Amino acid sequence: MRYYHTSDTLYIRGKFRAACTGINGGIADVSTILNHTVPMDFSHENPLEYVESLLSKKGYGKDAFGLLTAVSMQHLCILQYDYITVFVTAGVSNPNPDPEKPHTINIIVTSGEGFSDAALLETIITATEAKAHALKNLGRTFTGTTSDAVAAASEGPLVHTYAGTFTEPGKRIYAAVLKGVTEALLRHEGAVKRPYPSFFIYSRHNNTGWFEWRRDACPYYPCHFEGQACAFCYCPFYPCMDETLGEWVPSTSSETGRVWACSECLLLHDEKHAEYLRKHPDASFDEIRGL
Repeated sequence: MRYYHTSDTLYIRGKFRAACTGINGGIADVSTILNHTVPMDFSHENPLEYVESLLSKKGYGKDAFGLLTAVSMQHLCILQYDYITVFVTAGVSNPNPDPEKPHTINIIVTSGEGFSDAALLETIITATEAKAHALKNLGRTFTGTTSDAVAAASEGPLVHTYAGTFTEPGKRIYAAVLKGVTEALLRHEGAVKRPYPSFFIYSRHNNTGWFEWRRDACPYYPCHFEGQACAFCYCPFYPCMDETLGEWVPSTSSETGRVWACSECLLLHDEKHAEYLRKHPDASFDEIRGL
């Protein structure tokens, strides 16, 4: 999986088996999932045509799912919990059952370990339950908005048949969505101010739990060397499986019993490589290595 965002769109790219309740939704093999910010007064007779125009501008195919929101991508929250990554934008000015106002809670869940179709569908249920829990914790008397959407996607060989809250992936999904909806709403409503999307990782180091990584306030800087580039602290090529840069190590955090360890890799901490990837977000791993 690769993802990047512009000022108004989150693009998630990969070879996914996915389920989605949004535009062009259903269960399908897709290469792109996007979440796009539209104006508050947005109105389009054919939302699918609109999403396809966004894809076309990037040179992407129509094998895609689309989500639309009036929430700024500045307030996007990205959460990583082992092999699960969750993307959330959230606004609740149109709580159920009031359809007259804009804003939406959009949730995208991706897994680096393969899900069955049943697990993808169950992911939507798990994410929706966590969303309702987050709203309750924030003192809201509703469980969602009139236009909420969820997408669930996975890559790789089948590992997980189910994704309910009792399963290992379900536990991670629930925790990430619970945290993500909470933090996304705090940002959208101005209680927490960030100039760019927020990134959280679930850390087991010293029982840290959820940790917000910030480029301007990282307690671990410099983790490699003074002056290192940090825009891609969490590598979009992970796991690259290039054994000159990392190795598989035993781990209890994955159902497969191992994780890719690459803490010594400096590839994207080099400013030349990082800047190239910023300008060319679809660049391949081999392209970056060859610079």
